[in-house]
Amino acid sequence: MLSRNINKVFLIAKRLFPLCRSITGSGTRETLRIIKSELKDLKIHKVNSGTNFFDWKVPKEWIIREAFILDKNNKKIIDFKKNNLHLVNYSQPINKRLKKNELLKKIYSLKSKKDAIPYVTSYYKKNWGFCATSNFKDLLKKNYLKNDKFYVKIDSEFKSKGKLNYGELFLKGDSKKEILISTYICHPSMANNELSGPMLSLLLAKYFKKRKNKYSIRFLFVPETIGSIIYLKKNLKNLKENVIASYNLTCVGDEKNYSYIPTKKGDTFSDKAILKAFKYLKLKFKKYSFLDRGSDERQYNSPGIDIPMVCFCRSKFESYYEYHTHLDDLNFISKKGLLGSFKVIKKTIDIINKSYQPISTLMCEPFLTKYNLYETLSINNKKFSKDIMNFLQYCDGQNTLDEIAEKIKLNISKVNKMNTILLKAKLIKGVN
Repeated sequence: MLSRNINKVFLIAKRLFPLCRSITGSGTRETLRIIKSELKDLKIHKVNSGTNFFDWKVPKEWIIREAFILDKNNKKIIDFKKNNLHLVNYSQPINKRLKKNELLKKIYSLKSKKDAIPYVTSYYKKNWGFCATSNFKDLLKKNYLKNDKFYVKIDSEFKSKGKLNYGELFLKGDSKKEILISTYICHPSMANNELSGPMLSLLLAKYFKKRKNKYSIRFLFVPETIGSIIYLKKNLKNLKENVIASYNLTCVGDEKNYSYIPTKKGDTFSDKAILKAFKYLKLKFKKYSFLDRGSDERQYNSPGIDIPMVCFCRSKFESYYEYHTHLDDLNFISKKGLLGSFKVIKKTIDIINKSYQPISTLMCEPFLTKYNLYETLSINNKKFSKDIMNFLQYCDGQNTLDEIAEKIKLNISKVNKMNTILLKAKLIKGVN
């Protein structure tokens, strides 16, 4: 079943790859429509351009029809239709002739990656431009004269009454407490940096939809940054009350190292669960600093929001040569790479579903004598009573039994016995 699903998501990726996605527009809507064809219960939401969410405003919807550059011989030297990345995403319309030096200023390339077409955006400030390899730009400088003119056309439009769309799938578990999985759907024609996250989310959703889960699982497919900000603004109360662990999935389709960006605190349940998964699967991984964050984990961990979200990658964004260029194509990702990522997040969710974190039912330290759990004579050995009190100190709903055992330096069998005793005395309960 898993093998069949992986084959299917790669076929879906081939359909998604050519679409010109952005934070708004038809490419994103078509992407969500295709995902919904596989996840029938996916809800597609829309918000109006111009709407404020926290400190942000939803931009006008971008419509792009065509974009190209003609040389003096009317030869197309750059064509958006051949590769989405040839155009600066969110470019404003242009229709004019430019001299070579004027044009060169509006063609973006990477000197460090001379064979790569870069991915460039300008969402929140009006601009326009094209992208090409540094090699192409060198040839343009060499093969054309200073006064040669080029015809530049970008047929685009900004729709003030437009929409921003995002997708949401909720798998109801036994508990209203939930695991949040987020990924983004706004990058055009890049496989690892864009499509691998939705592909993995699709695999996970298909798998856990057929399972009985202790916790509910929520999947989000959002335009990066602005999409998560919108979702947080609309759903913050529910998220704060119910999310017990959350993960952002990006760059998960290659076969290189596994990577992990911790939450702001670094020791939350989100962190602990995925670290246990790495350990269980005996996988090597690179742990980055929270300061290395760069995707939607930024929004969830931000002040006032404080929902601890881990970012999971194979090769972390910005760390591999092909990143944010046309070289990040479907050949860069593999079924083996995606399967490895699936195993990590599946195991993480399994660990969470099987987890048990006791929480004290009383405020302050309980009067243990009342429950026959304290030696009242000072001459007697009070070690058991002290162990009980140490145990209760860590019953805050954040620590599993094995973590408590480690903290209070007791073996797990003794901790399990104390847990049974305290449950019977109704001094603790399990977190649901």
